[in-house]
This record gives sequence, C-alpha cells and structure tokens, in this order.
Amino acid sequence: MTIDDIDDKYAAAAFRRLVRHLQHRQDAQNIDLMGLAGFCRNCLSDWLGDEAAGDIDKETIREAVYGMPYGEWKARQPAATPEQMARMSESVARNRGA
Repeated sequence: MTIDDIDDKYAAAAFRRLVRHLQHRQDAQNIDLMGLAGFCRNCLSDWLGDEAAGDIDKETIREAVYGMPYGEWKARQPAATPEQMARMSESVARNRGA
C-alpha cells in the first residue's frame, strides 16, 4: 500500500489532526520544523493552496492552518538565530527531488 491508496477521508482527517496539533504546539517554531523536517506551517499552507488551485486565497488558508491571522502568529515568534537558519538551509537542501 502507498499513501495514494489511502481513502481521502482518512488522509484529510489526518491532515486536520496534524494542523490542530501544530496549532496547539505554538512553541514549535517554523524555523525549527524547517531545520528538522524541511517543512513548516507555511509549507502546509502552500501545499493546501496548490491543491485548492486558487479557490481559496492564501491569507484564508494561512489563517486556517495557523488558527489565527498569519501576521498575529508572526508577531509572536522570536527572531531566528544564525544556528536555526543554518539548520534550516541544510534541511531544506535535502528536499530537492522530494
């Protein structure tokens, strides 16, 4: 079985659960998610926007993913350290071809 074999209703439920988890874990900064896994809340928003093919505007999608307006989320976040930026760059480089 591959991920494409899983019924969309289950995949959508898992996606919503992931988003709710990330909304709850506001202490998990995007820069750290990028440094560890090569994706963050913005990536999820962008992927959802790609799937929506323009049917939903970017700010609406971001608010749905973040659980608040994106500007409010961003204002709450501390500035990234040089170490976090370096980890993110290394991690994102591994995304090529994914």
